[in-house]
Amino acid sequence: MRPFTASLALALVAALPVTAVHAQQSTPVGLWKTIDDETKQEKSLVRIVADADRVLSGRIERLLDPAKAAFVCDKCPGDLKDKPLAGLPILSGVRKVSTGEFVWEGGQILDPNNGKTYKVQLKPLDDGTKLQVRGYLGPFYRTQVWERVE
Repeated sequence: MRPFTASLALALVAALPVTAVHAQQSTPVGLWKTIDDETKQEKSLVRIVADADRVLSGRIERLLDPAKAAFVCDKCPGDLKDKPLAGLPILSGVRKVSTGEFVWEGGQILDPNNGKTYKVQLKPLDDGTKLQVRGYLGPFYRTQVWERVE
């Protein structure tokens, strides 16, 4: 290999981990610690995954308050009523906005505290270490910022 070609190849190989980290950080996929927007208390861990069509969904993986470990969703509708909060699906149908921004929307999020479902928008912040989660009901919205665990 010529020296220039070897240097270019080495630079490209060295950039791969950075690209992989940036791709992970610019997506909501991962494990997130939820923070209550009113009390500022840590509440749960939520895992967000993408299916083969890159549609995001998420479920509560674990409640962080041991006293609430056995809580169920008594206000949830339909099949989710009285299901344990741990394992409860709360996020569905979310897709990346096609404008090139790091924003996902079009799906819905369930608030297990009141059993209501809201339109949702997800936006990674601070190089993907935080996730802005905004639930909408008409012109009204509520925003939480979650922290990346993995």
